[in-house]
Amino acid sequence: MSEILVGASSEIPESARRIVSYGEQEIGVIRIAGRLHAFLNVCPHQGGPVCQGMLIHKVEEVVDSDRKFKGMKFSDDKINLVCPWHGWEFDIETGRCAGDGKQGVRKFAVREEEGKIYVVIG
Repeated sequence: MSEILVGASSEIPESARRIVSYGEQEIGVIRIAGRLHAFLNVCPHQGGPVCQGMLIHKVEEVVDSDRKFKGMKFSDDKINLVCPWHGWEFDIETGRCAGDGKQGVRKFAVREEEGKIYVVIG
């Protein structure tokens, strides 16, 4: 396994991100709710720079006890990363596509130690 130094912890505050190069690829590192997430910056749909997209709360259906649709709401705790090219959404925790769970962006482990952030490759 190898690691990429992303930078100082203070350089990626809450809701911020950084794109780092790894060979000919880019990896996006995002801090949400105090946790760091890292993804290959390539959307599986058409190769867009997914890590540069918006972060939004997942849209969820509201149903009553009879399973009747009552509307939609934004999730209180689930966040999606939205590809800026065509709007594909990915769960920030898993990298899985919100519309098709078989699709997803490659996720990397992230380590934060002694004030520095590292992406683990391998």
